Amino acid sequence: MKLDKKRRIEHKTNYRKRLDLLKSESPRLVIRKTNRYIILQIIESKDAQDSVLYTVNTRELLEYGWPENKKGSLKSITAAYLGGLLLGKKAKEIKGRVILDTGLIPSTKGSRIYASVKGTIDSGLKINCDAKVFPSKDKIEGKENELIDIFNKVKGNIGGNK
Repeated sequence: MKLDKKRRIEHKTNYRKRLDLLKSESPRLVIRKTNRYIILQIIESKDAQDSVLYTVNTRELLEYGWPENKKGSLKSITAAYLGGLLLGKKAKEIKGRVILDTGLIPSTKGSRIYASVKGTIDSGLKINCDAKVFPSKDKIEGKENELIDIFNKVKGNIGGNK
């Protein structure tokens, strides 16, 4: 019990939310933000033991044509969308629905979290989500921050033209 209290006090785990997710018995799309990257994972839980089925770090976009001089923007909305697209391509075998698990990250309309979700949905995974929370197409494609050429190049490479 001490561990439970410690993680709750440190604001690392919301056990009520975790229990609800575990009861669903569906795989979870877990999205975590770091200072430099966005990490996306599909996790399956059996008997409250988590196992990672697929994982993508936006750092992997460098292999698909993301320029080295734009390495600092690997946590942008554009990178989040492309990371979600890449995760969806890796996880094509998942047939059922996937549940979004954002952990303790607040749910904000138009955020990087929802850009990642839109990328996974666009790649073919089934996630229940309202389209109103997704960022605009201009933000995703990078028109506001001059990443549109990078977006088109990387999206084409993820699609299979690597």
